[in-house]
Amino acid sequence: MNAPIIRPILKKDNPHIARVIRKVLVDLGVPKVGTAYADKTLDTLYEVYQKPRAIYYVIELNGKIIGGGGISQLDNSEENICELQKMYFLEEARGLGLGTQMINLCLEKATNFMFKKCYLETMTYMKAAQKLYLKNEFTYVDGPLGNTGHYSCPVHMLKDL
Repeated sequence: MNAPIIRPILKKDNPHIARVIRKVLVDLGVPKVGTAYADKTLDTLYEVYQKPRAIYYVIELNGKIIGGGGISQLDNSEENICELQKMYFLEEARGLGLGTQMINLCLEKATNFMFKKCYLETMTYMKAAQKLYLKNEFTYVDGPLGNTGHYSCPVHMLKDL
């Protein structure tokens, strides 16, 4: 078996990463409204991240997309804050250290893009994800920042870069 590779998203990856994200959200019992599941841009992530100070990565294993994650300016915020976005992995991608690799790559890019802070939203029961975020020096904040449209995500975290 080949090692998984993390690489920038390509246009041809759009349907595959959208399918991964939706599957993970359904498997975890995440509401379909007020979360990434309902994002109008979910099927066009390549295009969405073709702007300054934004990048999205996919994880590929043996020609199959098994996860992804990215960063971009926090929507509806005047502050110099990026958001860690759409970081989801299929079950076969979990427990391999890929979450740590992905978050490190995204945070390195955020620093290169001169963001001062990185924000994220998640669900209360996504304990493994929260453990990863805490390990990477994210802290809990009271209430959402910006306006991501993910009103069903009650956990908000922030990291100084």
